[in-house]
Amino acid sequence: MKLSRLALGISLMLPASLLAQTITGTVTNASGKPISNATVEIEALQQATKTNAAGEFVFSDVAEGTYELHIFAPGFAHLHEDTRAQAQSTSTASFVLERSAIEVIDITASPMHLSVMESASPVSVLAGENLRRQQAATLGDTLENLPGVHTNFHGNVASTPVIRGLSGPRVLIAQNGLDVSDVSRVGPDHAVSTEASTAQQIEVLRGPATLFYGSGAIGGVVNVVDQRVPTSTETRGEFLFETQTVNDQKLGSFNITTGQDNMAFYADGFLRNSNDYETPVAPDIDKPNGDNVVENSAEESSGFTLGTSYLFDKGYVGVAVEQFNREYGIPGHSHGGVESVFADLSQTKYQLLGEYNVNNDILQSIQFRAGYTEYEHAEIENNVVGTEFKNDTQEMRVELLHQPINGWRGGLSLHYKGSDVFAQGEEAFTPPSDMEMFAVALMEEREFGDVLVQLGARAERVTLNAGSVLLPELSSHEHDEHGHEDHDDHGHEHDEHAHDDHSDHGHDEHSDSELIRQFDVSQEFTPISLSAGAVYTINDSYNVGVSISRSQRAPSASELLSFGPHIGTRTYEIGALFDLSEDGDFTLSRTPIDLETANNIDLTFRKTQGDIGFVFNAFYNQVDNYYYQDGTGLFAESGHDHGGHDEHAHDDHGHDAHSDHSDSHEGHEGHDEHSDELPVFLFRSDDVILHGFEALVGWQATDSFKVDVFADYVKARLQNGGALPRISPMRVGTHLQYTTERLRADLDITHFATQDDISSFETETDGYTLVDATVTYDIPLNNMDLSVYVSGQNLTDEEARVHTSFLKDIAPRPGRNLAFGIRGAF
Repeated sequence: MKLSRLALGISLMLPASLLAQTITGTVTNASGKPISNATVEIEALQQATKTNAAGEFVFSDVAEGTYELHIFAPGFAHLHEDTRAQAQSTSTASFVLERSAIEVIDITASPMHLSVMESASPVSVLAGENLRRQQAATLGDTLENLPGVHTNFHGNVASTPVIRGLSGPRVLIAQNGLDVSDVSRVGPDHAVSTEASTAQQIEVLRGPATLFYGSGAIGGVVNVVDQRVPTSTETRGEFLFETQTVNDQKLGSFNITTGQDNMAFYADGFLRNSNDYETPVAPDIDKPNGDNVVENSAEESSGFTLGTSYLFDKGYVGVAVEQFNREYGIPGHSHGGVESVFADLSQTKYQLLGEYNVNNDILQSIQFRAGYTEYEHAEIENNVVGTEFKNDTQEMRVELLHQPINGWRGGLSLHYKGSDVFAQGEEAFTPPSDMEMFAVALMEEREFGDVLVQLGARAERVTLNAGSVLLPELSSHEHDEHGHEDHDDHGHEHDEHAHDDHSDHGHDEHSDSELIRQFDVSQEFTPISLSAGAVYTINDSYNVGVSISRSQRAPSASELLSFGPHIGTRTYEIGALFDLSEDGDFTLSRTPIDLETANNIDLTFRKTQGDIGFVFNAFYNQVDNYYYQDGTGLFAESGHDHGGHDEHAHDDHGHDAHSDHSDSHEGHEGHDEHSDELPVFLFRSDDVILHGFEALVGWQATDSFKVDVFADYVKARLQNGGALPRISPMRVGTHLQYTTERLRADLDITHFATQDDISSFETETDGYTLVDATVTYDIPLNNMDLSVYVSGQNLTDEEARVHTSFLKDIAPRPGRNLAFGIRGAF
């Protein structure tokens, strides 16, 4: 809360006997000017306050002892200083914050204190004005301007973040620290069920974050944070209305927090709809004379959240419920004779969050999070449900933070998650399964002079059970060099010797020669993760960090159990539980299912304060038993006729799988004889190496003008040779910002290099440059900050095809787009 100068003056004039164990102070900038509304925290006591207009603050009734104050304000570097509260006296101190050219924001993704400039492992936060400027309809597109983060852009209707070349089951998407619990990690055509327009901030932990979130975070974590369980009764909120030209999008959103006495309340909501989006060129590279519109890329989405909490002296406890709905087209998913293919997504999420500051001789605080999510997702063709997905998830995390022990701060984390995933229909390529995970983790840190040491360990038990795994009879074949079917077809028969590790119960069944076997699978894994990091503070302006980790991941159900057509990626997917024999038959694999193990090292060099700041990260990640899809050279019937969409089947890497022999594909009456075929891809495991860097430099040239420059690069390859597919190209970008009292102008120029380091089943992707700009004008209106803005994306109308996208050859980025909006905060 804000403290008035009068209250502080009265407190200083009272007798010392009434001010026992009181800490007061002032916060100024380097020129001696007071900084108002700066946050001052006593982390050990979980207490915080704000400075008044004179930069003054006070903590009362503090037990005798030495405490570390954490002081921060927008535009300044964070400050950690020790101060002592002595009995029968008032401790007063002055604190000076230095300017930071790089925005420094604390993250909530960890039970221990982390920020962009202080952590041994690299983290990023998108918040405030930058979040509102970059927010998009999908999560991956919202985050793609952060160093080290790309999008797997899926026709403007779905996207997930790609962190240092990793995505899908290796990158966890969380909402307030709990798994978002959708099916976006199964396929790129499945949308992430979160909304950026109502978020307070979005946090990205690059590199393994398994200590906090488990083996599903071996590549990183994206945590979407809002105030659905409020921790303050202060009335505040914001609203937004926006329209766009490239797809006629209309968006409205709001969030509000209020309360009285010990009860706090929260509500948010959003509504968005858009049409098919326009492109600079015909979207399908095989149809250059087509319309410049990506068909089936419209969407309608809405959602609301209600939350309440009870606040007390030592913490809070609260609950929230969210309803999220999204109906969106699926580009590239249509089949012959099918006019409309779209997804109808519905999710109900319940969360219970709380914190209790025990502050006894052993425990400092207890933090807990629990959630239950019901998710449904139907893919509808010609008004008929073709495939249905469901995911019911329960999760609970408890962090017990102890009092400092010989200078060590930290605690114990207990974590449980269970999910029941169900899929049925024509494209249910993965059988129903349930997963349970139990974990315990220990996290500790200690300062040794100028060195902060961070240690952690986590042990999990993961079980995966599926009761009806199918081994169908797959009639697949090869194509000759002219694209014709090789008539020595493979009618795949079953290997009668099933491997015991897969719990094969031997239910041999034959149903019209379509099913060879139905059997049960029960797998149990014990991933172990270890990490050690250190941050050396060279001086007030520079620090260097190193983080070393060994993280393990249990393969997902789709990586193990898939056997069927996945139209969203245009492949026939077969899981690692199966194998391709020398005779060309698919059988149960005799190879044990191993844990994926990542050995990662991160090096970081930072300049934390001054008119020039920077963050340089370099990483090296060796992954043993990396699960990936490998082309078999075979083709199989999809069960759908794709001839109504295009003339060539595309592989999972987004290129024309038949491009070398397309002239030979036409059958009678111009029909493509291979239009109902998909290339067969088999999940295999191999050792891979990923390495690269991220760089961010900020220059506060004047009080009004600021320049940011960033670059990132990742190289990913199999250890025995060959590149991994869909790896993002090198990227260089700059952001120019000019601000006055009421006006802000932003210009972003980002160049994506040509990606020619490709796997054997990919094609190269040409480089391109995107130019975006935003102009915002603030209008003071009583107690509200009102802003009107106009923004433009891809102002040069550049043809931009995303190499990490499965649809790069039929769905490029949108063309020139103008957005007009108004937003307010109170």
